[in-house]
Parts: sequence; C-alpha cells; structure tokens
Amino acid sequence: MKLLRHGPEGAEKPGLLAADGSIRDLSGVVPDIAGDVLTDAGLARLRGLDPAALPVVAQGTRLGACVAGTTKFICIGLNYADHAAESGMDVPPEPVIFMKANSAICGPTDPIVIPRGSEKTDWEVELAVIIGKRAKYVTEDEAMDHVAGFAVTNDVSERAFQTERSGQWTKGKSCDYFGQIGPWLVTRDEVADPQNLAMWLKVNGETMQDGSTRTMVYGVRHLVSYLSQFMTLHPGDIISTGTPPGVGLGQKPPRYLKAGDVVELGIEGLGQQRQDVIAD
Repeated sequence: MKLLRHGPEGAEKPGLLAADGSIRDLSGVVPDIAGDVLTDAGLARLRGLDPAALPVVAQGTRLGACVAGTTKFICIGLNYADHAAESGMDVPPEPVIFMKANSAICGPTDPIVIPRGSEKTDWEVELAVIIGKRAKYVTEDEAMDHVAGFAVTNDVSERAFQTERSGQWTKGKSCDYFGQIGPWLVTRDEVADPQNLAMWLKVNGETMQDGSTRTMVYGVRHLVSYLSQFMTLHPGDIISTGTPPGVGLGQKPPRYLKAGDVVELGIEGLGQQRQDVIAD
C-alpha cells in the first residue's frame, strides 16, 4: 500500500493511493496515518478495504507529510562512504546520530525556505524508514518487524549553521521546511529490498545526486536495532538514513540553493518530490 495525508497544512486527512492512480480519502476509516494504524494489524485492516468504495480526493490537492504522530525525526550522518569522502570526513566506526526538529517536517511539494542569514542551504535525498511498532532493544533479525514502511525525504541542510556556528548539527538541519517527506509511505511488503533502491536528485533539471541504497555503510536492519539500544522507537518515528554523494557541499566549487531554484528528487518505487526554493 501507499499511504498518504492530503489537505491544507495543519489540517491533513489520511488517504491512500489506489491502483488507478487516484487518491482516496481514509478519514471515515482512521483518524490519521499514525499510531496503531501503522502496526501490522492496523495496516492489515487498511489492506482489506476496497479503494473504489472510498471517496475520491480532488486532483491537485496538496499532499502533506505522509506520516503523523512522529515523536522523533532521527538522522544518520555520513552513512554513504562516497558522501563521507566528498565531505572530507572519515566513515564513522558507529552510526552518527543527530536529530531534526519535528517542526521541520512538511509535505513533498512544500517549498524549501531559505532561512534568514543563510548562505549555504543544501539538498540531500534520503531513504526514510518509518517505524510501525514500538522498538526497544531489538535485534537485527527482529528489526524489520518494527518497520511500517519507507518514504522519500529531503534532509535539507544549512551547512554554515551546521558546521561553522559551533555546537551540534541540529540547528543546521531543523529550520522550517527542512524535512519534506512523502509523497507516500510505501508499506514494507512492497519494498523487496530497501538496500537496493536507486535514488536521485536534480536542481533546475541538472542531476546532482545519482546513487543507490546499496552503498549505505549501515543498513536499515542495523540502524533500527542500533537506535533501539539507546532510545525507544515509537510508531510514526522517522529514521532518515543518509545521503549518497552529490550534495552542494561536495561540488567544486561548492554550490548552494538560492531563491528561484527548483529541486526534484525521488527513490525507486517510493515516488518523487518537487520543491520551489524561496527566501524567508
């Protein structure tokens, strides 16, 4: 299944993508794409529905973030060896963890808003893992049982805030509209191998990132298990698993976003995003 949330910002309703490409409303069935809806039992209930019997959502309706009820937006840094190299950093001996504020979460076509004072706003296409079942001290063999599905995310980053302003990375990752996720949550049964997905990102039609989840240093199973040793993962939590090479920081010379740019990105089987870049 491909689950989604549609409607105005702050008033999104749950929905799903039908086989004919239409969006169907789920608000008469579940309150949101969150909580128990993301468990295996909750997803099984939705699979049992006839999409043709659900109300059609008007074409052109805005899509919001594909999951709600997120308690943590956890990001993994330097998780592609070739991206670590372009950043001038070593591959870490354990996953690098940082947090993106939940207030950064937004829809797949919401704009990238360059914050005031920014000179180095950058792009990062990433595979997002969405937790469906509470996970604490789980093994790698158990890890996928706790995953509801996967989505595309753009881990937008302000590099000067991130690395030149002292302290941790979080403030360079958490600006408003720095966490586009969607268009849909693709349930794990539709993703045969999350470690073999092509991923790409373009700026103004020019391909900047062209990679694959094959080159992840730490894969999905390891990350879910690893994180669960330090914190309990709850349904709706998001793990953004790192980016392949081709970010603006790695260009020679470095290249960053400016108002008027258009960013497009996608991951095989998970859909595509498009964002206009505007200034705050």
